[in-house]
Amino acid sequence: MSTASTRPPSSATSAAAMNGPQTDPLQLIDVDHVRFYVGNARQAAIFYAYAFGFQIEQVCDLTTGSRDEASWLLTQGNIRFVLTSALSKDHAAAREVALYGDGVKDVAFTVFDAAKAWERAIKNGGTSAQEPVTVTDDKGSITTASIKTYGRCVHSFVSRSGGYDLVKVKQGGVFAPRFKRADAPLINEHNRANPCGLKYVDHLVGNVEMGKMNHWVAFYENVLEFTMFKHFDDKDISTEYSALMSKVMASGNNLIKMPINEPADGKKKSQVQEYLDWHDNAPGVQHLALRTDDELHSIAELRRRGVDFLTLPDAYYEKVWERVNTMLTQHGHAAVREDHKRVRDLGILVDADDEGYLLQLFTRPLQDRPTLFFEIICRRGSQSFGKGNFKALFEALENEQERRGNL
Repeated sequence: MSTASTRPPSSATSAAAMNGPQTDPLQLIDVDHVRFYVGNARQAAIFYAYAFGFQIEQVCDLTTGSRDEASWLLTQGNIRFVLTSALSKDHAAAREVALYGDGVKDVAFTVFDAAKAWERAIKNGGTSAQEPVTVTDDKGSITTASIKTYGRCVHSFVSRSGGYDLVKVKQGGVFAPRFKRADAPLINEHNRANPCGLKYVDHLVGNVEMGKMNHWVAFYENVLEFTMFKHFDDKDISTEYSALMSKVMASGNNLIKMPINEPADGKKKSQVQEYLDWHDNAPGVQHLALRTDDELHSIAELRRRGVDFLTLPDAYYEKVWERVNTMLTQHGHAAVREDHKRVRDLGILVDADDEGYLLQLFTRPLQDRPTLFFEIICRRGSQSFGKGNFKALFEALENEQERRGNL
């Protein structure tokens, strides 16, 4: 399921945020990066490059002086993934991968002053995960500081200057000290010639334990000064067998969306509870929604690369066009412009609201444990959550849970 996004195109994201009040320590400029803890960063980099079209850009490992961890920087559009694996049994990544498998550790935000952002968050009641640290070399400097959020996850604040400025990083500059250019693998050339078209992180969804959603809503409201953007209860997101509740939290400038899900009572186990069962009963990021400007192209290319997506029943397409186009007509919008047959052939979900429509599709889990997955989303004016797709999506998820023996 997806949240709304009023974010401008990726090329303008930082510029738009930079025009905000720089006196506000918690003014978020961008998603600086998403850090994954993985069992083998080198191998994971190859997977995301081949399956999802990411460029393998930079590396920080033993050859660059990093003795405790290896990290690979992958980019696509304005998306930056950092894949980190431990080089010793005592590193946090080694312990967490044993408990949770591969998954998201850190959703990092670019800010004007990381130390001041951390100080404000701590003053607001946050718990420190890392005090401010500044690293400076002949290229520039980076200051990072982190706070704890649900489960295994943290939010880092990152402020950059000189050659490490985010604008320069987007133009191919060095990501951070001790990073160097990766030897250009052939997959990078292939991906440039065959782009998947993913632009930036639209939102990130967290799963928390039953009864804890409001606790974490209060955390984002109080500590990070987010506001509630949307709220869905078990009447909105349910089938005959399972349900969940969700509240969407948004940063003050609406650039960052963080939906929070908790399981709800049902006849059988919800997808949120399945995630928790296979995530050592710890909350965490369930999925990342990656934005594209052309859903049909992106899904076709990803399918060609072997990405597995959820399967929808044929009956979904017997009703979707009347529902969606009626909504669009009522609000003075043109009908869905994408070819209907291609949408059906590619298995894409479609929904509409008073501002337009969206197209979306969800991968199956990206690893053997049924935890983290991706959503590929395209917005044609819609700033909604794809509410009309909830029932079809949940039924597809239940089919997958039943196949895994977890429903």
